Amino acid sequence: MASNTTFQKRQKERARLDKQRDKSEEKKLRREQPNARVTGEPGVDPDIAGIIPGPQPVPDEFL
Repeated sequence: MASNTTFQKRQKERARLDKQRDKSEEKKLRREQPNARVTGEPGVDPDIAGIIPGPQPVPDEFL
């Protein structure tokens, strides 16, 4: 039974190392690729760009 536990530990450690290796490769690929983010006007927050203050028009699906 002890050898079975050792084998399971070895499998678990190997899986952990494989996952860590995969993650580091993905990280490396992300660093090598050019930044895919769309840059807008400087000084404009892209999360709120195009938002109109005040009451919003009623969508057609509610009419």
